[in-house]
Amino acid sequence: MTELLLPFDPTRDGGLTARLTTALRDAVRQGRPPAGGRLPATRTLARDLGLSRGTVVEAYAQLVAEGYLVSTPGAGTRVADGITPRPPAPPPATTAPAVRYDLKPGTPDLALFPRAAWQTALRRALAATEHSALGYGDPAGHPALRAELAAYLGRVRAAAADPGRLTVVGGVAQGLALVVRRLVRHGHRTIAVEDPGSPGTFGLLRAHGIEPVGVPVDQHGLDVDALAATGARAVLVTPAHQYPTGVVLAPERRAALIGWARRTGALVIEDDYDAEFRYDREPVGCLQGLAPDLVVHLGSLSKSLAPGLRLGWAVLPEPMVEEFRTDKQYTDLGCSTLDQLAFARLLADGGHDRHLRAVRARYRARRDALTAALARHLPAAAVRGVAAGLHLHLDLPPGCTEPAVVEAAAARGVRVDPVAPTRLALPGPPALVLGYAGLTERQLAHAADLLAEAVTEATG
Repeated sequence: MTELLLPFDPTRDGGLTARLTTALRDAVRQGRPPAGGRLPATRTLARDLGLSRGTVVEAYAQLVAEGYLVSTPGAGTRVADGITPRPPAPPPATTAPAVRYDLKPGTPDLALFPRAAWQTALRRALAATEHSALGYGDPAGHPALRAELAAYLGRVRAAAADPGRLTVVGGVAQGLALVVRRLVRHGHRTIAVEDPGSPGTFGLLRAHGIEPVGVPVDQHGLDVDALAATGARAVLVTPAHQYPTGVVLAPERRAALIGWARRTGALVIEDDYDAEFRYDREPVGCLQGLAPDLVVHLGSLSKSLAPGLRLGWAVLPEPMVEEFRTDKQYTDLGCSTLDQLAFARLLADGGHDRHLRAVRARYRARRDALTAALARHLPAAAVRGVAAGLHLHLDLPPGCTEPAVVEAAAARGVRVDPVAPTRLALPGPPALVLGYAGLTERQLAHAADLLAEAVTEATG
């Protein structure tokens, strides 16, 4: 019989049987005793631990039921064969410098989430909702939210949306994954994407069986002539605020893109990820409004409210609706009904519009603070993409590399993202993507000062 080293203190608070069971389970997981090894008799272990035999018998019986132990009459209790010891804990990672100022793009200021308004909307939705609405609903989304969203997108994004072609999804990521599933089913093996673009999106596309093919982006947006040369029959674009360059797709490029799609029968997928935030004028209308028969419009609450809600929408060309909704049904049976109803209420009573007006003013002030500080401390670095969104594109001055600047900034407690990972194939000058949504104006000014020090060190 293997000696059982069992760290167990019977004087601690809590149920004795539950604590003994946990201690025995942990010992088996750690290979004490190993697979096939015998455990002490119940009377022996009870005497050693100062417990009643019944407590030990019950703990052994629980672990037999779970498959950790095997008990044979006349042969005692042993560890079941096939139990793999838990590997030792990895050594502690090297401590990275503390992040004082996080300029990573992609997340809004979560402290600005309208908790009181959301709580009120949820409470009112619960009070007005029939019990039946809490069951399995329409996988396309609750009718109340689809109606409110269709009206909202028509009013705010100039979309040609109606509830019958709108499906509620778990964020843009799920909407895109469902579109890609359909493309692959219909024989697509590639999809054109903006280059540079989102590395996370590239990974999502590959994970769902389709290969992204890069198309250059210039100061006017996606190069449609280069798109036509790829031979792709689907393209993913961010026309309202391209990631990471911040370029807004020019009117002539919009027309050319729709013309290409109509000539070739291709599908345009529009990721409208942060279009609500335009600072120099009203947000430019969505691409889908120009050609609802050719464009899939994807949007979500990840930037306007919070990514943790996992709520978004897909407005689809009519021929795609049924197949898309079937895929949605067999993916997750639909999104959270309560969250859908709360958001529908927030749209209906104007709470979402009020929230957007408030945070848009905050984000504009933060953008202004960062751009002013960069102009003061890094006059040789060009700033792009300031008209919209929640991030800036900073072209680094000659003589420094992205890794050197990122490392020097991290040593000063400033987290920044390099542009290189956003490029599929096309090289480009060194640059950074700076998110400014989560920091105050004073913090952004100090972060820019520290970043300028990092650039100076990396250049020298």
